[in-house]
Parts: sequence; structure tokens; C-alpha cells
Amino acid sequence: MKYDSKDVIIVISGLIFGPLTSLAVTVMVSMAEMFTISGTGVFGCLMNIISSCSFACTAAFVYQKKHKVSGAILGLLSGWSCQVAVMMLWNYLIAPIYMGYPREAIVELLLPAFLPFNLIKGGLNTALTLLVYKPVMTVLHRLNFIESRENSRKARSEADEGI
Repeated sequence: MKYDSKDVIIVISGLIFGPLTSLAVTVMVSMAEMFTISGTGVFGCLMNIISSCSFACTAAFVYQKKHKVSGAILGLLSGWSCQVAVMMLWNYLIAPIYMGYPREAIVELLLPAFLPFNLIKGGLNTALTLLVYKPVMTVLHRLNFIESRENSRKARSEADEGI
């Protein structure tokens, strides 16, 4: 278990473009890691996909429904909670296979090791996302990589008037 901040980038992509983007970025990054820096193979890749998607896709889905600061905060908190719960289950199911430990040993590690790790990981990802999201969006708007909401609404309004 080690912390990797990739979920911050993945969730920001989902907050901008939606939960399916979070899914696509998660799969691409996890596959790239599997073939390059990861020593955990297919099981590690699967665990990365499950972990990142449970956080980022949940956060992006909630934010998509409530596109406000409060929706982003609620989404990130929901994603954090979902990730912790999902990873407790998947660590119970998959960790014995790829770690080579008996399930009883994993059960003994769930509360003292896996739970705190996932709480800290999700908390860091949530905090970092809240810290960098606004500056990232400002830069992306200034560079015209994404359209601001005001410009998007104005363009839709002009298109509707032209019909």
C-alpha cells in the first residue's frame, strides 16, 4: 500500500467532463502503470481501477447532478466514502490472492491497516482536489482549453435564437 496522487487528476477530469471520462482515464492510467511501474500485475491493475473509479466516478456523478461548489464538495465526500467502503470489500476479496496471504490474515489487517490507509488516501485526494481544482480551471479557461460556463450558456442562447 502506497499513496499515489493520480486520483486527483482523474477526479478533476471527471468534474470537468463527467464520470465516463473518469472511467476512461482510470483504465488508461491503470493499464499504463501495470505495464511500466507496477509490480502487482493484473490484480493490482484491477484494484487500481476499482479504487480510482469508486472515488472519481462517484464524485463526478454527484457534481454532474449538482453543478455548484456544494455539489463538488458533496461529490468528493461521497466519492471518498464510496472508495473506503468499496476497497474494504475488495481488499477482503482480492488481497489474499495477489498478496499471497490467507484470508484470515487479511481480515486481521482490514481495520488496523486497510481502513486507515483508505481513509487517509481518500482524505488527501479530497483535500488536494479542493485545493487545486479552482486554479486548474482558471488556467484551462485562460488557455482556452475548456469553455467557461458563461461562454457556453451564451453560445447556447445565441444558437437557440438563430433557430
